[in-house]
Amino acid sequence: MLRLLLAVVFALSSAAAFADATPKIPPQSPAQVRLSFAPVVKKVAPAVVNVYVSHVERAPRNPLFDDPIFQRFFGGGGDEGERVQKALGSGVLVDPSGLVVTNFHVVENATEVKVALADRREFEAEIVLRDPRTDLAVLRLKGGDNFPTLEMGDSDALEVGDFVIAIGDPFGVGQTVTQGIVSALARTQIGASDYGFFIQTDAAINPGNSGGALVDLDGRLIGINSMIYSRSGGSMGLGFAIPVNMVKGVVSAALHGGTSVKRPWLGATLQNVSKDIAETLGLDRPTGALVVEVTAAGPAATAGLKRGDVIASIDNQIVDDAESVGFRLGVKPLGGTARLAVLRDGKTFELPLKLASAPEIPARDALTIHGRSPFDGALVMNLSPAVSEELSLDGANHGVVVASVGENSTAAQVGVQKGDIVVAVNGTAIETTRDLKRACSEANRWWDLTIRRGGETIRTRLGG
Repeated sequence: MLRLLLAVVFALSSAAAFADATPKIPPQSPAQVRLSFAPVVKKVAPAVVNVYVSHVERAPRNPLFDDPIFQRFFGGGGDEGERVQKALGSGVLVDPSGLVVTNFHVVENATEVKVALADRREFEAEIVLRDPRTDLAVLRLKGGDNFPTLEMGDSDALEVGDFVIAIGDPFGVGQTVTQGIVSALARTQIGASDYGFFIQTDAAINPGNSGGALVDLDGRLIGINSMIYSRSGGSMGLGFAIPVNMVKGVVSAALHGGTSVKRPWLGATLQNVSKDIAETLGLDRPTGALVVEVTAAGPAATAGLKRGDVIASIDNQIVDDAESVGFRLGVKPLGGTARLAVLRDGKTFELPLKLASAPEIPARDALTIHGRSPFDGALVMNLSPAVSEELSLDGANHGVVVASVGENSTAAQVGVQKGDIVVAVNGTAIETTRDLKRACSEANRWWDLTIRRGGETIRTRLGG
């Protein structure tokens, strides 16, 4: 019996050694070399579109064009002050009615948008929703119905190393497919949007791919290609896509007739936990989001969040930094609560955060300043938590803010910028947009301005 057992052990050992020594061999049948991504591409390509954008730039009109002698010899000045800029990008059909998701930066200044499908049909499109905070926009095709669409996946289910396919229109050469893997997840501090929380991939993404689809091997949309890091202008294996879980909220808002997206408001200012801060707080590593300031009567204050707390996770999903908190809250629908895991004085506990949008109190009372003043051509609003959220103005909840500056306007020429908070004009404190309108309606040769920009107060004198 013992001899039989020894023989069996010897035989098994010899077989294992032989298996380890077996050389690698080439495929033995055609079926073994026919593995292909073609079935996935056939499934998803019809729902990926090309987006063509036109933008008319109006340069300051030269008074010479109105001179009768000039018109006599050279004709009227009609369109001499206009120049048409063209751009291209990609998009994804997400609803059979003709809703297309693309990047906001693709259509930001568009005066005309056209969309071409993979089957070469072309449609004019209108922009129905703009969401600059996520760099997303939604278009609606004019005419037609029952369009092909992509099923949306779950970007939280992705893992580093998963195969992905990118589809778009790089450099305007036509629909192009590239393949790679998920190189990293939750990439933050990239600066492409307020909700910087990107899927990184080495699938080749080039100019023109913006707004195109990043899909998994089941043909489900898992991201909208948004940007690349490049020294040459072309792909270097560093592409970034907006997770589809963020896209879902934008699409839902558009389907319900919204022109903007409302998201849960934290009501607190956060910063990343540095190595020094981690050591001071007794943390074993620099992770989480440090609470710097809590807005009175906001959701964070109501939940019991305090200055110096560190948010470690939201609904059991770990947050590594302040931008992670913004994303985890930004993908949640309004209503209900989220559970914040908070570190305080060496202890961990949970706080219930009400998922409510930022209030617009006072009303924004938006108006455009006209007349001979440094703010001519500037759109201004009363600050509120809602406006502050829209313009990404941390900690600014009162006063008057510049929401936009007209192209080639006086305000643009003297250096007024979007996000500037007007503190005073010629010694008069500015509390509301009506205050600023009155101050700008007065005839003045000199203008003394006090503006808060990026947390710094700037005083300047214009005129002469």
